[in-house]
Amino acid sequence: MKNLNLCALFILMSVPMCLSAQKGMVKDTYTYQVRDEYGDLNNDGKEDKVLVKMDTIDETRPLKLQIFLSQPDGKLILAVSSTKIIEPQYPSENKGKSNGFQIPSFFIEHGILQMRSEIENGNITYDFKYKNRNFELIHVSKLTNNSTKAYVDEYTTFTDTQFDLVTGIRTETDDKLGSKKPLAIRKKKVLIRPLPKIQDMKFSDTTLY
Repeated sequence: MKNLNLCALFILMSVPMCLSAQKGMVKDTYTYQVRDEYGDLNNDGKEDKVLVKMDTIDETRPLKLQIFLSQPDGKLILAVSSTKIIEPQYPSENKGKSNGFQIPSFFIEHGILQMRSEIENGNITYDFKYKNRNFELIHVSKLTNNSTKAYVDEYTTFTDTQFDLVTGIRTETDDKLGSKKPLAIRKKKVLIRPLPKIQDMKFSDTTLY
């Protein structure tokens, strides 16, 4: 009888421990890969990897950016992971409707990671450079137009914004189709220090640049 009581006590003590272990094992639901890009980001001559994955369980279809960097032994380790920089495909405030934008594309050119996204009436490209174990935002290119229609015509004005975050020089150029010279050029200095890191950025930050 004594041995039976000890066995029952052991079982009762083990159940909470098992439940606690299960709670600690959070299942990654970002299982559907929608983007991949390969190239050298940390200047070691080896290929690094950029992935974008979607959570197909969550109704908003959130997206996760992952950056894997090569190591001396040839293996890839996860350097950055963010679920904030890309807008969910079906934002909760849209009540089941799509955000209307394509999932951003990523490119690696000359060691620079580019993220190109659609925005309202235009597009935006972020350039990130790997420095001090972080991907820092060094340049932003944004092109928008003032059209209220589903198309652009000779009356549409375009604004090309080039923002060099390293120097702090931000230039806006207004133009029209067929125009021989810009309608207006605005230039100012905006210093942002420290430079924004990719893991700290949100998809809504497009309005900051």
